[in-house]
Amino acid sequence: MALKRISLRDFVIVRALELDLSGGFSALTGETGAGKSILVDALQLALGSRADASVVREGAARAEISTEFDTPAALGAWLDAAGFEPHDPLLLRRTIDAQGKSRAWINGSPATAGQLREVGEQLLDIHGQHAWQSLTRPDAVRGLLDAYAGADTRPLAGLWQTWRSAVQALENARTAQESLHRERERLSWQIGEVQKLAPAADEWDELNGQHTRLSHAQALIDGAQGALTALEEDEHGATESLSRSLALLQDQQHLEPEFAELCGVLSSALAQAEDAAHSLHAYLRKTDPDPQQLASLDERMGLWMSLARRYRRPPEELPALLAGWREELARLDAAADLAALEKAERTAAAAFQAEAATLSKARARAAPRLSREITQAMQGLGMNGGRFEVALQKSAQASAHGMEDVHFMVAGHAGSTPRPVAKVASGGELSRLALAIAVTTSALGSADTLIFDEVDAGVGGTVAETVGRLMQQLGRDRQVLAVTHLPQVASCADHHLVVAKQRDADGITSSSVAAVEGEARVAEVSRMLGGERQSATSMAHAREMLERRNMPPATPTVQAREPA
Repeated sequence: MALKRISLRDFVIVRALELDLSGGFSALTGETGAGKSILVDALQLALGSRADASVVREGAARAEISTEFDTPAALGAWLDAAGFEPHDPLLLRRTIDAQGKSRAWINGSPATAGQLREVGEQLLDIHGQHAWQSLTRPDAVRGLLDAYAGADTRPLAGLWQTWRSAVQALENARTAQESLHRERERLSWQIGEVQKLAPAADEWDELNGQHTRLSHAQALIDGAQGALTALEEDEHGATESLSRSLALLQDQQHLEPEFAELCGVLSSALAQAEDAAHSLHAYLRKTDPDPQQLASLDERMGLWMSLARRYRRPPEELPALLAGWREELARLDAAADLAALEKAERTAAAAFQAEAATLSKARARAAPRLSREITQAMQGLGMNGGRFEVALQKSAQASAHGMEDVHFMVAGHAGSTPRPVAKVASGGELSRLALAIAVTTSALGSADTLIFDEVDAGVGGTVAETVGRLMQQLGRDRQVLAVTHLPQVASCADHHLVVAKQRDADGITSSSVAAVEGEARVAEVSRMLGGERQSATSMAHAREMLERRNMPPATPTVQAREPA
């Protein structure tokens, strides 16, 4: 069991819907135009497909889709890494307003449509009624084979990019050697000019500070001497005055207790004044006007200013400018080193080719197995004697996808030569082939829920019953939901859901979904057999089809994958 519940509000023509789903194979049927594919569309939106305002029911402010899934164990690490609280069931919710603005949540926390898509890849496999169209696209064909082979092509794509970057760097270096040489000479000269100065990171601020002090040395000395005199003058100095004040209060503090606190204040002030005087003596002993040092500072600061003006930068930025030039020169040296670039290109090419060879072997092993399984599935779908081949053809040149092209070839009947799928004329054959591929590969996928949206279009008779049996067989291990118009398929389902349209008193049409059992299910299968006018014959036929549902099929048609 995977998809447990889906809830819709104001979605297309659905006013409100609460639907609980069961495991096994469920068929979804209804009249043409009743909205059988609405649930599939809603699920796709809940799992991140593109949304627009057209899905909002007319007159409503917004559409809302909520789903509950059993949480796959493999999804726990992803949820934790993405910052979502673990929760079982897994809750996905999405709203689309009348302006087309979309919002999404995973387990109650805001999420992006991209995150919904990542989750959806692990929850659902959806096969649409036009699945055959993907059989003509090289990327889809190649991806299907690689998925069947269990091959991860992401490392190969990364190595391809690395190789192409190395090739581009080598080509650029070969065509730009002269300009690179000129640029290197320019940078080397500039670095040499600034390097003569050897500007340290914080030197400019230090030079400014020293220059300011030396420029005002005499004023500083005069100020310090004046302050010292004010502190230590024989009769009127601050320290002498503080000492007298302290002595006077100390003599009387036995009479006035408040004087004790004042004595503490004066004592502290006297100590601080004596410390300041001591520091001023030390400053005066080491401070003298130094014209030579001032001249030296003037000269060095002049060099800083000259280079700063030349390169149009503030003086304090010269150290960073020099570091940047050195880094740029190192890059140019590397770009001009053809031997190193050629070695890097050879290494990248070898790494890509090794990974591509591994992928080629995996494809070569998987191709005949996939061919056999799809060929076998074709036999029960009205293509007796037909044959399916996965052809591998060496590419004219390597690409991000490897060193071979993958083609799907099909022979519709015995004795005919397999041709590319794109050249098969019969639309019916294409639909049945797509169904054979979908059933075969779905049995091997990782998603717990498989959805087939009218993939049985264009088939009927015994082939339709085979389709139903195939889906019934898949439903033993997976949850299968099939939108179908075929009574043979619907009668094989473990559960039957019927979509119906109603019109309310205001003339507004809405759609609903309900599970049917017993006579109600017989009546629905009868309707699918003979239209709205039921007859005793169609009802009897419907009962017979439903009774045959539990009979074992004549031959199994879905095979397990052989070990790689």
